[in-house]
Amino acid sequence: MDRSALARRGQRLEHLTIAWNCLEGLIALAAGAVAGSISLVGFGIDSMIEVTSGAALLWRMSVDADERLRERRERTTLRIVGVCFLALAAYVAFEAVRDLASGSVPDTSRTGILLACASLLIMPLLSRAKRRVGVAMGSRAMHADAAQSELCAFLAAILLGGLLLNAALGLWWADPVAALVMVPIIVKEGIDGLRADPCCG
Repeated sequence: MDRSALARRGQRLEHLTIAWNCLEGLIALAAGAVAGSISLVGFGIDSMIEVTSGAALLWRMSVDADERLRERRERTTLRIVGVCFLALAAYVAFEAVRDLASGSVPDTSRTGILLACASLLIMPLLSRAKRRVGVAMGSRAMHADAAQSELCAFLAAILLGGLLLNAALGLWWADPVAALVMVPIIVKEGIDGLRADPCCG
């Protein structure tokens, strides 16, 4: 497959990612606000960061034929994503610690449980497809975006664990603890994005 075809495929994957993450983020934010779940709200914000990342990747793909401009946009894209992740980590950590300290009890969220299950099915498929395009194009930014999709699936698993423990056993603290477990993973992705060399091939 030639480079222009790969770029078009990458753009299609980003359009799919943006569409899913917009839906996922809106549902998670609404369900999290209703249930008082910081892990669900954090997951929703993560989805919106992925929308930002997807839009930045589309911006980067739009100049794929121009090598110099491509590398500049690749670097900018990685930095945008890195900063967004670090901001998310700070927010989630603050809210989770506050909920643990205050003993804030989240309600059960069946919507959140279903959403986490859907993300566990969809995001690994998107990640694998993006990784294949990233390898073929030598794009570090596409690799970073594929890693974000993997991270989204991992966060969905953590989210699901916290929501199920709260729903099934009434362990209210499982929700903010699940959110705190997400924080170092999110921080690592942010730092990797800020440090990454834009060229990988």
